[in-house]
Amino acid sequence: MPDDDMSDGGALTATIVHACVRDGAGGSPTAVLADTGLDDAARRAVPGLAGTSHAVFVGTGDAGPDGPEVTLRFFTATGELPACGHGTVAALACLAGRAAGVEHRATLRTRERVFTGRTVRTHGRLDAEFTLGPVGLRAPGPGEAAPLLDALGIAVRALSGPLRVASVGRPRLLVPVAGRSHLASLAPDFDRLRSACDRGGLLGCYVYTEPTAEGRLAARMFAPSIGVPEDIANANSTGCLAAHLAGRGLTGITADLGDALGSPSTITATVRPRSGRTAVPPVRVGGAAVVAGTVRLRE
Repeated sequence: MPDDDMSDGGALTATIVHACVRDGAGGSPTAVLADTGLDDAARRAVPGLAGTSHAVFVGTGDAGPDGPEVTLRFFTATGELPACGHGTVAALACLAGRAAGVEHRATLRTRERVFTGRTVRTHGRLDAEFTLGPVGLRAPGPGEAAPLLDALGIAVRALSGPLRVASVGRPRLLVPVAGRSHLASLAPDFDRLRSACDRGGLLGCYVYTEPTAEGRLAARMFAPSIGVPEDIANANSTGCLAAHLAGRGLTGITADLGDALGSPSTITATVRPRSGRTAVPPVRVGGAAVVAGTVRLRE
């Protein structure tokens, strides 16, 4: 990404990308900025200034066999995240939007890992995907899930399957419910949910419906511990769920989120065959994105 995102005598500007749109609309507005050395306090201020839940700071280096090497840092108003799936989709789409050609590839580097990303342009649409990091899956410990379910307003009898704590960077609770009407009716107590998540060291709770035979489902991601009561799109949690459901024979899922917030989003997650003795199969996560334009955040 060029450095003209910090131009006009030091004015701070950002590109707004709607990540993981559904049928060309909705998606999660994400601020994408060139990484020009802002301190962390300034980075935390960007989502508020841009009117987004997340911001991603992008630094580009030399090109290699898998495209340019790109560094990514993700922030919400409360601090830095080790990973952000829809932020990665937004960054890939922004980079591809400024490059020539139908396909754009990049090697991506975050604080914790190096992985690959790919964007394809089709009739003006940008479809981005990346390789998810290793997914850890476990059953909740005794008493671990009860305060979370209570704050979500979900009775144990309403669960349609087993709970799982899934981790890719930070852990979150995967919560299955029977249908979309039940999912839509949820009204969590966010103060209590944040306290319960903080006590358990969790990012939040990803509540999802049972998938169809084709892998279509609906979900809502509640993450008050990072300052996002409900996330419009959460690609990493969708990838974690795909890894969990692979044990049932599903090779991929398509998750609809954001409807409760009036900004529908859709995320895909594809499970690759296991290699060697890997317990959890590799996952690729992605979505379509629309580059909305550039906004000035500060003079």
